Amino acid sequence: MGSLGVDFVSPNEEMEMEFDSSVFPPFKLSQIRASIPKHCWVKNPWRSLSYVLRDIIIVFALVTMAIFIDNWKFWPIYWILQGTMFWAIFVLGHDCGHGSFSDSALLNSVVGHILHSFILVPYHGWRISHKTHHQNHGNVEADESWVPMPEKIYKELDFATKFFRFKIPFPLLAYPIYLITRSPGKKGSHFNPYSDLFQPNERKCVVTSTLCWTLMAALLFYLHDVVGSLQLLKLYGIPYMIFVMWLDFVTYLHHHGHEEKLPWYRGKEWSYLRGGLTTIDRDYGVFNNIHHDIGTHVIHHLFPQIPHYHLIEATKAAKPILGKYYREPKKSGLIPIHLVENLVKSMKQDHYVSDNGEIVYYKTDPKLFNFSGKKDE
Repeated sequence: MGSLGVDFVSPNEEMEMEFDSSVFPPFKLSQIRASIPKHCWVKNPWRSLSYVLRDIIIVFALVTMAIFIDNWKFWPIYWILQGTMFWAIFVLGHDCGHGSFSDSALLNSVVGHILHSFILVPYHGWRISHKTHHQNHGNVEADESWVPMPEKIYKELDFATKFFRFKIPFPLLAYPIYLITRSPGKKGSHFNPYSDLFQPNERKCVVTSTLCWTLMAALLFYLHDVVGSLQLLKLYGIPYMIFVMWLDFVTYLHHHGHEEKLPWYRGKEWSYLRGGLTTIDRDYGVFNNIHHDIGTHVIHHLFPQIPHYHLIEATKAAKPILGKYYREPKKSGLIPIHLVENLVKSMKQDHYVSDNGEIVYYKTDPKLFNFSGKKDE
């Protein structure tokens, strides 16, 4: 308290009260890189392959158990466990796409194709679009994954598109559609080598992945004749949908649903560093190890070459540099139930961004679902 009865606020307290995450950070990407121990950058192909072996063994063990037990009390348990393992397999294929699996481009490609084709993901098609996402994270104009729609595009959408985009559970089933048609306002397909997603020199890669995907689809069609549609649905179809829900749930929450509104950028305000700092780490409880620590997302986005098994250590080392720009994830219980609230709240409030301005925040359409929250600011 000052002598005139005015509360005195120290500079540190003022900074704490007024911290703005959109302010250009006082550190450089090179400083974050330098803070991370050198061994965190080392890729061990044998260690990476051991995770592949672990996950494949679990997948086939679950299939064997389901066939042997064949009890409706066990099937729901199988679906959840197997769907989670499909998601874990996706993450390992994702590491292949980033080159963090090994230093061998051939090994990355072979393993990535096997893992992603098994869960009906076109490896190169997705790898290339995901690379675009990382290179442009946080950029309204160029980002690829769960990018916010400008107000003009949003208002041109029909009600059905808005409904399926924001009404849970439908957004959690979006991934297969995204692979075929991309997001609203974007054109192209992950299967078409002539899509806007790809450069001419990438077309052969896309064709290869589409052929691998087709072979897996043909195998499933054959198994349909061998084991029957119901058995295939139970063994593969429902776990596949659980995997899709995991993927949409996790990838959405790594860029949305934080307690404070986070900025998106355009034009000169965007930079690789600023965009990467808008990503969010999440704690998934017991699933952290199962899905290969994908929740340590900030450092992964800034440095996707770091193997997943070094991300926790790398994040811990970088936090003193990141300071308040790093948002500590809320501690999860065994099951990350708390994240469902983040998802629901974000889907109700984060609908579009302004057509103008180089630093923008999500706005709410108060008419959608008769949401009664705050009006657009």
